[in-house]
Amino acid sequence: MTGPCLFARPRRSRRGAALTLVFVSVLATGAAAGTWEESGPPSGERRISGRAASEADRVHRTQRAGRHAAGPHTDGSGAADDVVSRSGDRWSTAFSAREYEDFEQELNGEYVGVGLWLRQAADGRALVSRVRPGSPAAAAGLRAGDDLRAVDGVPSRGSQVTEVVARLRGGAGPAAGGPEPGAGSGVALELRRGTRQWTETLRRARLRDQNVITDRPDGPDGPTRIKVGAFSSGTGEEVRRAVRAASPRGGVLLDLRGNTGGLVREAVTAASAFLDGGLVATYDVRGSQRALYAKDGGNTQIPLAVLVDGGTMSAGELLAGALQDRGRAVLVGSPTFGKGSVQLPSELPDGSVAELTVGHYRTPSGRGVDDRGITPDLLAADDAPARARTVLSGLGGGA
Repeated sequence: MTGPCLFARPRRSRRGAALTLVFVSVLATGAAAGTWEESGPPSGERRISGRAASEADRVHRTQRAGRHAAGPHTDGSGAADDVVSRSGDRWSTAFSAREYEDFEQELNGEYVGVGLWLRQAADGRALVSRVRPGSPAAAAGLRAGDDLRAVDGVPSRGSQVTEVVARLRGGAGPAAGGPEPGAGSGVALELRRGTRQWTETLRRARLRDQNVITDRPDGPDGPTRIKVGAFSSGTGEEVRRAVRAASPRGGVLLDLRGNTGGLVREAVTAASAFLDGGLVATYDVRGSQRALYAKDGGNTQIPLAVLVDGGTMSAGELLAGALQDRGRAVLVGSPTFGKGSVQLPSELPDGSVAELTVGHYRTPSGRGVDDRGITPDLLAADDAPARARTVLSGLGGGA
């Protein structure tokens, strides 16, 4: 079973923006131990409104509260539900054995779906914002701008986009007690494009997250933009490779906006791309103080600006806070979400898993993140990317 990890996901017994922060099993003392304009945080009214979500986002728990309401413990999480309910812990989460197994697979960067990113229009419609290349949706000819009117007969208009995504992935669940759809299962989509309306039945497939996207929008000598949507297995090393390939003249624009968190070891590995060893964060587990350190040999010279916003959470905040405190980067954007509590999973006799808060982490300077977030050095809204480029130019980067 995965040990403490660092992720954002909704609690079973509450709807809304409850997010869970868990640290992975390699969190020993001193050891280096969440697309992306189209993808938002995994759940909740506070973070999904006005943003888009993808099947790759961690939304597979979004409908658990609704399923639980249909009857007590119908999904095999009875003991964990009881523990979570008694705890009064707003960040706690209950899993059935199967749900936890699925979640561990997602930590490895995999999910079951059809390859659609969605956004919610002002009138409540669920619109396709991006189609994953090579996915079932791409093979069927779906494209950005298509209106997804219903999934398996359930209308999409007016529903939170995370609920629509959960239905696409099969996470909304069948009748109480039945098996959830998996790879190879069919899902019927009712679509509209202009005046054309049709129904398309797709087969879900096991897909892998694309959590790191790298480009150079201003040309080969301009800044290298590294967009990190979440920290699943391998993400940290992808960031390190991107930094090694970056133009030293242009600098790096590290985009953590909408980052949904993930494995803290991957966030520490990403920090190691920019640091030559040293402290990344401290945390406590039931009163025992521990620390996380970067590896030696990172690029400490390349100019670095980091974009953050209210959707930057958990492991994303840990990374941003470390780079800010160490004087390694200038943070640009808006204050981050504020999720800095540590949960540990416990397997119960019925096989279910309960995660409860056992401590909190702090940035290298000792700042707490929970309910506070990280305040950028330069506050900016819609013009944040342009402001960040200006900052890079002042640091010696830019075309």
